[in-house]
Amino acid sequence: MSARDWIEKDFYAELGVSQSASADEVKKAYRKLARDLHPDKNPGDTRAEARFKAVSEAYGVLSDPAKRKEYDEARRLFGSGPFRPGGFGTGGFDFSDLFGGGGGATTATGGAPGGLGDLLGGLFGAGRGGAGARPTTRPRRGTNIETEVRIDFLEAVRGATVPLRLSSPATCSTCGGIGARPGSTPRQCSTCGGIGLVTRNQGAFAFSEPCRDCRGTGHIIDDPCPACGGDGVSTSSRRLTVRIPPGVADGQRIRLAGRGEPGRNGAPAGDLYVVVHVTPHPVYERSGDDLTITVPVTFPELALGTTLKVPTLDGPVSVKVPPGTASGRTLRVRGRGVSRENGTAGDLLVTLQVAVPQNVNGKAAEALRAYGEATAGHNPRSELDRLLKGE
Repeated sequence: MSARDWIEKDFYAELGVSQSASADEVKKAYRKLARDLHPDKNPGDTRAEARFKAVSEAYGVLSDPAKRKEYDEARRLFGSGPFRPGGFGTGGFDFSDLFGGGGGATTATGGAPGGLGDLLGGLFGAGRGGAGARPTTRPRRGTNIETEVRIDFLEAVRGATVPLRLSSPATCSTCGGIGARPGSTPRQCSTCGGIGLVTRNQGAFAFSEPCRDCRGTGHIIDDPCPACGGDGVSTSSRRLTVRIPPGVADGQRIRLAGRGEPGRNGAPAGDLYVVVHVTPHPVYERSGDDLTITVPVTFPELALGTTLKVPTLDGPVSVKVPPGTASGRTLRVRGRGVSRENGTAGDLLVTLQVAVPQNVNGKAAEALRAYGEATAGHNPRSELDRLLKGE
């Protein structure tokens, strides 16, 4: 993406959000548009495909805090006034020099290039072919892309390998990303000498702008690739497998380095982010690396103590319930929780809950009455009464 793109393109409008939108609002807007415009949902619709690419490009900038900050600063500082495109004379000038080169190269952190030194170099003495001239065909890192996958609860606990099918920009398989028809090669632009920039002199100043003949690429493709139209990138479907680490949480993003949109001119590809959605389990819940389960018990089991068979993901285990255990108490079974990447696991937290029968009659009713008479001197609400009295 060139510096001009950063100023002229309104990525917020592309996603339909305000400039003050939160990261979650940006993500929500992108996901909705990506679903509606996805090539799989709109086969053969070139307008939808173009919008899909534009939306993905906008999200690639606004989802990255560093890129978004630099994009906002660029539009705030140079989006209007004499430095806007066309602000000097009729031909205007390109902001490629200001931001580090018309090739849209990214910094080591993935942000937009830039620097005051480039600005000064572009203003004073960076003539065509001079010491300050530099090609605009710098490598340009590919855009990050995002997709979603759903796994079941057990796969999230133990880890899994799942297949993915993506429809996204990828290096053209026909031309290998060169942009020229197989058997032909691009030629160096004679107008700019392969630099991609031409210089206009205006009094004491010299302004560089992209070469109109090669559109700032430094080369001309006489015979474009029929598959990608000379762009070197085409939308295609690809399959890959993703390793889901054990203990992944619902909504967690997994980064696959270099599996995003391909880079340009030898630059590395962007990253692929996989958002994991976990289907809830009917019995177990998670609390960090621990699993929780509620086990119904009878009053005699709590009062007299017992040994329970408690289900775990790896089969039942025996849990000893001490006599006099209160309803609602939680017992810990170590090592039967969520697996961790280091080979250890969390615990299983077993909450005991008295199950009160809805109908009691016959011998059971007689036994309960006898128990009530035998424990008539015990007031289970004595502590509550003491607190209410302020004692």
